[in-house]
Amino acid sequence: MNQLPSMLTLTAAAAERAKTLIDRSGGEVLGLKVGVKTGGCSGLMYEIDYARDKSPLDQVVEDKGVKVFIDPTAMMYLIGSEMDYHEDKFQGGFVFKNPNAAAQCGCGESFTIDRDELIEMKRDENQ
Repeated sequence: MNQLPSMLTLTAAAAERAKTLIDRSGGEVLGLKVGVKTGGCSGLMYEIDYARDKSPLDQVVEDKGVKVFIDPTAMMYLIGSEMDYHEDKFQGGFVFKNPNAAAQCGCGESFTIDRDELIEMKRDENQ
């Protein structure tokens, strides 16, 4: 049986930014919640929010002292992804290095998936 890659890893920069955001949240926050929704010029967009509770189907990844709750509908799109944080003179934000993305828009906020490859990966997982 093939070993699947970890669901999601964080770079040191992403972990530090996540810790800062969680500390500043001013509320009961368990970690960050990552999901995927339709939108953007490539079809799918990453969605990041505070995780204030855990859904029974969420997968929890803990990396570098940060808990990340993966929305169940996003799991198949995120397997093996790396979450990073970049900041420059004009903006900052979380970015993803996603091995499942077949294409990404120019701004990096949306992506598309090769459906045939995704089906093959799911078939391998079930064997």
